[in-house]
Amino acid sequence: MSGAPATEALAGLIVETTAADLPADVLARTAEVTLDGAGCLLAAANPAFSTGRLIAAFAADQGGTPEASIVGHGMRTSVSQAALANGTMGYACDFEPHHPEAILHPIAVQVPTALAVGERVGASGARFLAAVALGCEVEYRVSMALGPAEQYALGFHPSAVCGAFGATAAAANLLGLDREATVRALGLAACQASGLMAWESDPSENARPFQMGMAARNGVTAALLAGQGFGGPIGVFDHGHTVYQAFSRNPRPELLTEGIGESWEGVMELAIKPYPCVAFLHPSLDGLLALRAEENLTAGAVKHLNFRFPRSGLHCVDDNPLKSHCAQYVLAVALARGRLDVPDIFVDAREGDAEIRALSQRIAVEADDGELEALFPDFYASEIAIETTDGRRLVRRNDIARGYPEAPMAPVDARAKFEGLVAGVAGPLRASRLAAALQGLTDAPDLSALAEQLRLPVDRGDEE
Repeated sequence: MSGAPATEALAGLIVETTAADLPADVLARTAEVTLDGAGCLLAAANPAFSTGRLIAAFAADQGGTPEASIVGHGMRTSVSQAALANGTMGYACDFEPHHPEAILHPIAVQVPTALAVGERVGASGARFLAAVALGCEVEYRVSMALGPAEQYALGFHPSAVCGAFGATAAAANLLGLDREATVRALGLAACQASGLMAWESDPSENARPFQMGMAARNGVTAALLAGQGFGGPIGVFDHGHTVYQAFSRNPRPELLTEGIGESWEGVMELAIKPYPCVAFLHPSLDGLLALRAEENLTAGAVKHLNFRFPRSGLHCVDDNPLKSHCAQYVLAVALARGRLDVPDIFVDAREGDAEIRALSQRIAVEADDGELEALFPDFYASEIAIETTDGRRLVRRNDIARGYPEAPMAPVDARAKFEGLVAGVAGPLRASRLAAALQGLTDAPDLSALAEQLRLPVDRGDEE
């Protein structure tokens, strides 16, 4: 082989992992987060939201062998184009499961990747789930080895950079690549790995999810090329121009392989989102909505709201042009309405609601260099301090959000979230059939039932 032990160890995990190798709790958790992610995928196909509409039109224009489905658009295309389109839609609503510690959106990348390649090769449902779990685990390991905060500091998007390696793992596993080809596939993934935080300046919210589409497409491309004998670097985690040199200034390479094949934290530590926005804001939203209920708080009663957050993550949330990442906007909508809905990140509520607009201007964001900063990125600890018009001062600190492994979302709430997402674009019969296909994956001989329910055109959705 290549004399590259870390890269080869990763390749070994990818080649050797089957559904039978996964602990029962890992397979079950993969099924749970896949269901949640599938609901978000279908919701993103709503024609009212430009991201799904435009990326599907692009894929249709490019054409390709009809071997993989594009969610919600009634068509099939090439495996790489389907991965690009569905990966982009996977993160469009910013509502799919995420990994808090590694600052990743792995389900947005790995479900589209495994769906596209799984359709192409006729994979069983269990094999599909194993590929999703494997992709999430590899993506997590790469991010932890590089350091998520390190990537941010250099202007890279961890989900895009590390997602390419996870997608390569999922695709290589489903394609049945041998160890030598998988080493080359990882090298080809490294050649393509990309994703700049520059998307933060795109208020259309198109460039943000495109990062996940790139990762899925790049991983599929790497695995397909390697499977055809295409050459590639053979030690990207070991020697030469390594991944660590490119994307980190303080890497921890040992985390790439520590406990490999035994620990599945890339799956088991995934969190299910209760709100459609950047996860950095979720603990504060829980705290804010709790204060709203306890104090019968209205937007008009708030004289000033101060949001304190770790300095290392502040650039993502302080007056961000993207509605999904703007603390001033998200907190104002949630406080005024008592909730945050998917359309809120596509249609600016400040433009039609004077109360929300005024409240957003009374919200200040403050960087913390002390205790909150020390907890980041393991925790998105934050503090809300509200000064009311009648002179009260209300303070609430929260370190984790509902939906984290430490505070799991109740099954009834997770199911309600799924049904609510699907209801926005499809009728109850479609929702029931999609849920049945997802819940029956472990015994499904192939992905035809799931692919059909995801592929069918959406039949509901309010136009912009």
